[in-house]
Amino acid sequence: MRDLDRTDLKILDLLQKNGRLTMTELAHQVGLSATPCTERVRRLEREGAITGYHARVDPRALGRPLLVFVELKLAAKSNDAFERVKKELAFVPEVMECHLVSGDFDYLIKARISEMSDYRRLLGNILLKLPSATESRSYVVMEEVKESLYIPPMS
Repeated sequence: MRDLDRTDLKILDLLQKNGRLTMTELAHQVGLSATPCTERVRRLEREGAITGYHARVDPRALGRPLLVFVELKLAAKSNDAFERVKKELAFVPEVMECHLVSGDFDYLIKARISEMSDYRRLLGNILLKLPSATESRSYVVMEEVKESLYIPPMS
């Protein structure tokens, strides 16, 4: 990915705040006409700086009000073990994020569930699918203080 100029950064900032801006509105806010602005957005998409457009949905509307984080420790730490985790967890619908991390645990998993019995089933399935999992620690979120996908531009 090539270096982004000030206009590119402004476009990314504005689209993160409101992905539904029309090209005309976006162009006006960055000081371009619609055609060059559209070309920049398409280039940012092609180069992977813009990875998609999403609607933020209230989890309660989809019947998944509970948020849990799971720390998972593996007995074996090899490329094969890491690939197996990727393969197994990629298609678990409740798992929203899974990160290989440094520290006492190997993975941090973020999941949305409807109720605690679903969590028990989810954890059981994860531990069954990953026989190299030796330890887990769970955190049920009582209150979501801040959650954002916004990445501020470098100053």
